[in-house]
Amino acid sequence: REYLNRSMHDRACYVQAIRDVVLDQENLEYISRLAVEETGMGGYEYKLIKNRLAAVKTPGIEDLTTDAMSGDDGLTLVEYSPFGVIGSITPTTNPTETIINNTISMIAGGNTVVFNVHPRAKRVSADCLQALNTAIIEAGGPANLITMTREPTMENVDKMAANPKIRLMAGTGGMGMVNALLRSGKKCIGAGAGNPPVIVDETADIELAGRKIYEGASFDNNILCFAEKEVFAVNTAYDGLLHELQKQGAYLLNKAQTEQLVNIVLQPKKGGGHEVNKKWVGKDAARILETIGVHVPDTCRLAICEVPADHPFVLVEQMMPVLPIVRCQSFEQAVED
Repeated sequence: REYLNRSMHDRACYVQAIRDVVLDQENLEYISRLAVEETGMGGYEYKLIKNRLAAVKTPGIEDLTTDAMSGDDGLTLVEYSPFGVIGSITPTTNPTETIINNTISMIAGGNTVVFNVHPRAKRVSADCLQALNTAIIEAGGPANLITMTREPTMENVDKMAANPKIRLMAGTGGMGMVNALLRSGKKCIGAGAGNPPVIVDETADIELAGRKIYEGASFDNNILCFAEKEVFAVNTAYDGLLHELQKQGAYLLNKAQTEQLVNIVLQPKKGGGHEVNKKWVGKDAARILETIGVHVPDTCRLAICEVPADHPFVLVEQMMPVLPIVRCQSFEQAVED
């Protein structure tokens, strides 16, 4: 209620205060390092990049444009208004980045936020949220614009979804959580699992494609759900792409090693098929390869393997630096597969 009386200029000041506190080098290094230590996922150098980008690139009030329409019957102004209290569920893969992004975009819109963070990231999430809250207060904002449940649980998610004071739910994480939000009956914004494919055909710059796919599929050990998860390459580009990926530092698994790895990083799923073994999500390529007796330098950030289109590594989102590559006869077959 107090926040409703704050001006757009005030909101901009609070957003800038958040950007400043995240971009403070000491704070940035602390939350990036703690995120890796607490979750056991990804790498410190990548967390630095992601936290910085969340602070700098998340739109603030600049997205809140006003439209004016005039005619014979008068003038109409259309402006965005806040929902009120938003319930936000954040993931273990990107805990602080999601809090930073959600906080900036949501309070810029005039909303307040109650977070239910992932239990395996509750310490770094609490420290990040406390720093943002302090920055808002020091910029003249109300206390507790953003809060979180002390002990995050799925029961608390259900309570948030049932609370009439929470007008909108936003969630980032697994499909189980997203589906639970969609069943809540509230307006929802959900970001669930993704398993993005890449097609490399005869028109590609193979050297550039190899470099960019290597960078994307290995960035933060491939825990970003929009990173390259499998590649479909046409015959004429296939061998060149394998060469370029290995030139970047990728380790090419043979068929036996690939099947060994399937039995370690994936597990049988009830009802058939496979699902990811969460123990290995976000781990380094070198550590994963050690499980099958392959020793590579720490500079090796990605393992690649040649598999058919119906292979479990293609069908299951792994969120780890293991990239399956499928040989296709044509672009049309790659699209179909």
